[in-house]
Order: sequence, then C-alpha cells, then structure tokens
Amino acid sequence: MPQFETTHRVAHSAQAMFNLVADVEAYPQFVPLCERLVVRAQREEGEKRILVADMTIGYKMIRETFTSQVTLDRPALLIRADYLDGPFRFMENLWTFVPAGEGQSDIGFHIAYEFKSRAFGMLMGAMFDRVFRTYSDAFEKRADVIYGKSEAAREGKP
Repeated sequence: MPQFETTHRVAHSAQAMFNLVADVEAYPQFVPLCERLVVRAQREEGEKRILVADMTIGYKMIRETFTSQVTLDRPALLIRADYLDGPFRFMENLWTFVPAGEGQSDIGFHIAYEFKSRAFGMLMGAMFDRVFRTYSDAFEKRADVIYGKSEAAREGKP
C-alpha cells in the first residue's frame, strides 16, 4: 500500500498551521490537484469538530470525487481524515502540529492509500505519490502568504 510520511519545520506557530490545514474549504486555492471541496456536514463532539467533506481531484481528463470524515482535534493539535467513499479501497491522512519555539512548529504529514481499481492505481499511483510529497510544501507556502514570513525566515535563519 502506498504511503508517505514527513515532518517539516516551518516558521509559523503550531496553532496557525492547525488553523490553515483545518480550513478545508480553501484547499482548491492552493492544494495540488484539488479542484473542489465541499463540506457536507459538521458536528461538535466535545472539543473536536467533525466534518464530512467531498474533495474532487483532477488531473488532465481524469476527475474523481471522494468523501472523508475529517476530525479537527484542536486541543491535541491533530487533524485526521478517514476515507468514507470514492475511488480508494483505503485512505487515511494524519496531520500533527508540534510547537518548536519562537513561532516555529514541526508539522507531521502522513498519508496511506490504496485504489479500488488496480488499473486506476497503475495509471494514477505514481502521480499521486509525487503530489502527496508536495503537500506539506504547499501548506507552508500558503502559510507564508496568509501569515507572512517570520523575521528569521526572511533573514534565512533556521
């Protein structure tokens, strides 16, 4: 089963990055391949917010929509997307946000997936793998646009 995992230090707070990733309806503006995202339902469970969202991904002539349940756990600084319906047999996505001092944080991104159709997996699998490897960079660039670059980042300091 294809999977990808990375941890990336960014020049933004864990809370700011959580807010950015939690704003799923903005994904079509900057997430690679995401053409449309619609939140169909949402509810509160204690301090967690649960969303059911449809995401349409497109590449050239291919368009696929899948549905996920997204759990926004603000106290734990954790976002989890669990697959409900669409072209996958299985998909799970997990984001973690860990404060790293002075307006920085370590962002963890994990995704594992398997397509229902072996043919579709062979056609799209390598491209999906490349795109998923750019997701954390896309979110960091979006954070720089929304929040600005920190002074340390502007000066090229770690």
